[in-house]
Amino acid sequence: MRAVVFQHEEHEGPGLLGPVLQAAGFTLVNRFRAVRREDVDAELLVVMGGRMAVYESEQHPFLRQELGILMERLAYERPCLGICLGAQMLAAAAGADVFPGKNGFEVGVGPVRWTPEAQKDPVVSGARPRTVVAHWHGDSYAPVPDATLLASTDRYTQQAFRLGTSYGFQFHLELTASELGRWIELEADSLQQRGKNLQELKAQLPKLKAAEADNTEVLHRLAHHFARVAAGR
Repeated sequence: MRAVVFQHEEHEGPGLLGPVLQAAGFTLVNRFRAVRREDVDAELLVVMGGRMAVYESEQHPFLRQELGILMERLAYERPCLGICLGAQMLAAAAGADVFPGKNGFEVGVGPVRWTPEAQKDPVVSGARPRTVVAHWHGDSYAPVPDATLLASTDRYTQQAFRLGTSYGFQFHLELTASELGRWIELEADSLQQRGKNLQELKAQLPKLKAAEADNTEVLHRLAHHFARVAAGR
């Protein structure tokens, strides 16, 4: 089974998600800011995060190509997973507006609240009611047509959704504390320009480290969900 991964930044790979997909029987196929026609038929498509925005396809033509692939896959009910920018892309492919978030840049380590619907979800059910995750986004999206809202934060209601067999997560379940620390170092200048305190962000990393086992368990259930969907095709 192929899991095609659309990657937009060199340092934003699948993280914890990669090994759990492989353990579920997937072979990872990486695409860096590029798509192939055959990706429409892959058993799974994963769209990662990135600095660019969904509405910046004029500057980043590959986003338009990715959106086309996502729209076609949704039309044929082929599973997709979107993370951060990827979740916004999946939302846009389903007909939702994507826009700069009105409540500012959400970055760092903090909880998401799973909705009552999430407690019945085959992937999320069993997770703690409030799960500590990594956040790094400035954009948000409108409610996704026909989707089930799975998670929210105090700052943004739209944090995760299920659409058919596909899932979108605005936050980063796949990030380890070590990887988030590296992101903070790489983006230090940009974060400071946005008024963020680097030491405060780094002080949050132990909380993410403590949550890695729980987050990996959710990712395992997610990977096995996609494996079951692929087996039933």
